[in-house]
Amino acid sequence: VQLQASGGGLVQAGDSLRLSCAASGLTFRSYTVGWFRQAPGKEREFVAVITGARNGYRPYYVDDVKGRFTISRDNAKNTVALEMNSLKPEDTAVYYCAADSSVILGAVSIPEQYDYWGQGTQVTVSS
Repeated sequence: VQLQASGGGLVQAGDSLRLSCAASGLTFRSYTVGWFRQAPGKEREFVAVITGARNGYRPYYVDDVKGRFTISRDNAKNTVALEMNSLKPEDTAVYYCAADSSVILGAVSIPEQYDYWGQGTQVTVSS
């Protein structure tokens, strides 16, 4: 299984970015795919997730990105996108995508529940 995250960059506060996670080597539709981020000196934290087929491809978000970020998946292309709008300086972090076929709904926000991780893409939001 391989995950490739892309789309990060340097933007100003209020701008938008679209991250993409491309997956290979897995039955993609069966996997829950999440985005996590890690800022310098901080723990890796949950951002958003979209479940696999078994749980109806449902999206979930951490509270402080609700209404600003949208997660979506394209099962035909084995990709998950994270559309990020109204970016804030506190969104600055390395963003990682992660995938797992057996994470339960109550644990989608826990990084340790995911077996597969991409390499991360840097998002920097200037004020």
